[in-house]
Amino acid sequence: MNANYEMILHDLRRLRMAPVKPDVFGAESHRFRVNPPLTDEEVRGFERNHQFVLPPDYRAFITLVGNGGAGPYYGVFKLGEMDNGNNDAPWKENDGFVGTLSKPFPHTTPWNDLTGEPAYDEANEDEYEKQMDFFERNYFNPGMVNGAVPICHLGCSLRQWLVVTGPEAGNIWCDDRVDHKGLYPLQQVDAKRVSFIRWYRAWLDEALSRLEDK
Repeated sequence: MNANYEMILHDLRRLRMAPVKPDVFGAESHRFRVNPPLTDEEVRGFERNHQFVLPPDYRAFITLVGNGGAGPYYGVFKLGEMDNGNNDAPWKENDGFVGTLSKPFPHTTPWNDLTGEPAYDEANEDEYEKQMDFFERNYFNPGMVNGAVPICHLGCSLRQWLVVTGPEAGNIWCDDRVDHKGLYPLQQVDAKRVSFIRWYRAWLDEALSRLEDK
């Protein structure tokens, strides 16, 4: 999908300056504002440090439009950050959640391995908690999202990731593990895989359609 980054800035400005803001989920937090863009050198430094290369459309977005801010759900994370309680904060590779960016993303089809998930046992709650802790350490193993960066959160610990390494590089994947529904590729009516810019443009077009309804 070809991207017009100047048009993205123009459309964000329309939304931001509208006398009556469209009813868009998460807009109260980002108010259709993006953060200042990164320089090419800043991006190259991040890539060198983590030994991978960003998808071209996302790289262009963070250098031409903004380093996160207005976007789907609660907005796009800054490069190298993710939600942490009520605020965003930097993450580190293999910090217990983010994996190793230089390793290929391990999935090409939806994944939801619930092997070992214990059934609740009220009579043996302590044992149940031990088994659940063991299960979730495996289920939320950072290796499950090697080769991907967190891109946004939907609330209630639901997130989306941008794959940066491996066969799925450039695609958005959904993370519903908090509800034990696994990891799966984002899809649209006309696309079985959704790139960053397609994902962002779809959100922006939907916001504009609500603006035009006013």
